[in-house]
Amino acid sequence: MKTILGRAVVAAIFALASLVPGMATAAELPVLVLNDTNDAPYTAPDGNGFLDAVAGEAFRRAGVKLRLVKLPAERALVNANLGIGDGDLTRIAGLETQYPNLVRVPEKLVDYTFAAFSKDATLPARWETIRARPVGHIKGWKIYEQQLAGAAHIVDTEDAGQLFRLLERDRIDVALYERWLGAALIRQQGIKGVRTLEPPLATREMFIYLHKRHAALVPKLAAALSAIKSEGLYQRLYSEKVLSFMGPSAK
Repeated sequence: MKTILGRAVVAAIFALASLVPGMATAAELPVLVLNDTNDAPYTAPDGNGFLDAVAGEAFRRAGVKLRLVKLPAERALVNANLGIGDGDLTRIAGLETQYPNLVRVPEKLVDYTFAAFSKDATLPARWETIRARPVGHIKGWKIYEQQLAGAAHIVDTEDAGQLFRLLERDRIDVALYERWLGAALIRQQGIKGVRTLEPPLATREMFIYLHKRHAALVPKLAAALSAIKSEGLYQRLYSEKVLSFMGPSAK
């Protein structure tokens, strides 16, 4: 009798939920929308990238669902600072001084290897050499804007596709991007004759930034990211979704 009664109560709840808008989804996690300027192997349209997995799990553990939207890098920062959306997925430390409405999650999300790409493999991968050549980068990538300030021949682009087309067509001598993002784009688009210059220009920790209205989530996300790393999940995902994706070039 109790079992029959219990089933009846459950059925009544579901029936009521179907009549009351929003009640059926009350148990679902709230969604935060972060701007994203990445591509494979870090993020992908099907949500199968490395940062899709790591950040998605961290947000889930913090009690929210993550949704990423693609925006040009500069507009992504400006919008996040204005509160259009909820934050930005991957940025270097220190941007909170320039964008005061953004709060940095102090546990790093990933290390970015900032690299130069060129058809001339003999070019030294040094800032002073690159500054003297026609060079392109994506507008809004702050490390490159800082390092190239005052250089004579700089081309700003809106995205990586445009950046590497300029390099293919000899409009620039050097394209500045992230190492694995650039290597993946070269492979996917079948670009010939472009090489990654060695050594990399810099390696920087990249962080999630949230709009200040979500400041209460910051310690939860930091704790979740730390736990993901200590459990070994972070390294497993990196091996599966970055090293395997890139193949021999990632060795």
